Amino acid sequence: MARILVVDDEPKMTSLVCGTLEDEGHSVQTTTRPKEALSLIDKHSFDIVITDLSMPEISGMEILDKALAKGQIDVIIMTAYGTVETAVTAMKKGAADYLVKPFSLDELSLLVAKLVKQQKLQALSGHYRAELSGGKPTDMIGRSTAVGKVRKMIDQVAPTEATVLLTGRSGTGKELVARRIHELSKRADGPFIAVNCAAITETLLESELFGHEKGAFTGAVERKQGRFELAEGGSIFLDEIGEMSPGMQTKLLRVLEERKLVRVGGVDMINVDVRVIAATNRNLKEQIASGGFREDLYFRLNVFPIPLPPLAERGSDVIELAEHFLKASGFTHSDLSAEVRDLLLRYDWPGNVRELRNVLERAVILANGEPLTAEEFSLEVEDEPIGGGGAISAGGLEGTEREMILDALEKTNGNKTEAARLLKITRRRLYSRMKVHGIRQ
Repeated sequence: MARILVVDDEPKMTSLVCGTLEDEGHSVQTTTRPKEALSLIDKHSFDIVITDLSMPEISGMEILDKALAKGQIDVIIMTAYGTVETAVTAMKKGAADYLVKPFSLDELSLLVAKLVKQQKLQALSGHYRAELSGGKPTDMIGRSTAVGKVRKMIDQVAPTEATVLLTGRSGTGKELVARRIHELSKRADGPFIAVNCAAITETLLESELFGHEKGAFTGAVERKQGRFELAEGGSIFLDEIGEMSPGMQTKLLRVLEERKLVRVGGVDMINVDVRVIAATNRNLKEQIASGGFREDLYFRLNVFPIPLPPLAERGSDVIELAEHFLKASGFTHSDLSAEVRDLLLRYDWPGNVRELRNVLERAVILANGEPLTAEEFSLEVEDEPIGGGGAISAGGLEGTEREMILDALEKTNGNKTEAARLLKITRRRLYSRMKVHGIRQ
């Protein structure tokens, strides 16, 4: 909602306008002294000024000039019928609109709502990578048990207002999951604002998150809304939260606790209504132990944790993902051969989904329009026989191998990591052989 200043020498008018706008959720300040309005515009940060045109001492035109000089303030002129021409002149100077007294309070509410929406859209399109939700929801690709667990947790938490902490290695799709939570939430019609805390220097991060006032520092030539304000009514995604400095952690904690912020160089407390989704590839508990992360901030963020599995633990999802990326890129030969499928299943994917996408892009370039073969992939994989150390020969019977896999899975209650260790092979090799034998667990 907006911060609004109402200026009119008639107390009844200021009271009426104030009550109407406060009922709409706006933060409203009023004055019946026009000279005081000039001082208030100087000291405070208003989004909209609503002023009468004809007042004693100074006119609404002078207040308009002051607001325009401050910058990024929309001015609505209230005028009597006989001074409409002057109000039109005010619009030519830069006023947003005018209302002829007596006017409908519904008309006032609609005009203010329109200006608030315009300001938000201008800020979103002018400076930030932000998306208004809509269209087809984003979903994780894959049918593995690991992805199924993540989907279930998303469905459980999305309708709530709970803060979510996504954990997992780089490239596992944390932003995709954050977007999915937003799209399935009650805030889906609001903005989704993503911030990579590791990509912004400490000196700029406070301004990026909380905004700044004109003249707050060298280069601050105009007022700027921060990401929290832009996410009003929607969700903010704080990626790589573990990279945030201790000082910024303290400031963020205060905003999360109070749901209010102060722009850099400002004095006004600004209410923010946002849902916070944070993510990290670090072990925050270890950082807390070493003094690198605030424990109270961790508890504030870790209301509903969702761990994301690495690609190596998602089995045949790697094939489904690969074919999806190839089709999305327009590659004609998106159906992978058995040779390429086996190669992708045997690789460990330390860079996870992000690495898979990059590897495929390179392979498509090298293939030059032809079907992909193993030669287009520079992937180092192990070729271990199941049972390593002589448990079974490389040329052993397929039936025996299948029985060994099933036996290992039974002994480990389906834990594939432990089963692979028991069979003396890598986990990726186990997934590959399970697929060959049609074993699904």
